[in-house]
Amino acid sequence: MQELNFPKFEYRFKSTENKVSIFDVIRKKFFILQPEEWVRQHCVHYLINEKKFPKSLINVEKELIINGLKKRYDIVVFNSDGSIHLIVECKAPKIKIDQTTFDQIARYNLVLNASYLMVTNGLNHYYCEMDLEAERYAFLKDIPSYTQK
Repeated sequence: MQELNFPKFEYRFKSTENKVSIFDVIRKKFFILQPEEWVRQHCVHYLINEKKFPKSLINVEKELIINGLKKRYDIVVFNSDGSIHLIVECKAPKIKIDQTTFDQIARYNLVLNASYLMVTNGLNHYYCEMDLEAERYAFLKDIPSYTQK
C-alpha cells in the first residue's frame, strides 16, 4: 500500500481468499484493505496515538440519515458528554480533495453538529473549526489534542 502522510503505526494484516484485510481497533475486526480503508486506519491511529483520543470516544463507519438518504460517515469522535467533537471524511489517496468533499462533510455536519471537521486523502489533510451559531468555519493547521472536560 501507498505511504501516507501520517505517523507509522503497528497494523495487523491477514490474507484470506487472495484478499488482504487490516484490523480495525475500533470495530475490533478485519476489513478488506481498500485504499480508503488504508487512509481510515491511519487516521484512527493518528487520533489515538498522536491526538490522545480514547478509543471509547471514537466511532467508525456508522449510518446517518440526511434528507431521507442513508449515508455513512468515516470517523466521528465524541466528547465525554455524548456531543460530537470531530467528523473525519476519508478519501483514497488518488482522490483529489475538492469542494465536493467539503460539501459532503458539511452536509453531514448539518445533522451531527461537530465542533471540528477533518478531510483527508492520507496525503493532504484539512482541518476546520466550526462556529455553529454564526454558521461559519475557520481553517486550522491541525486539530487540538484530546483534553478531558
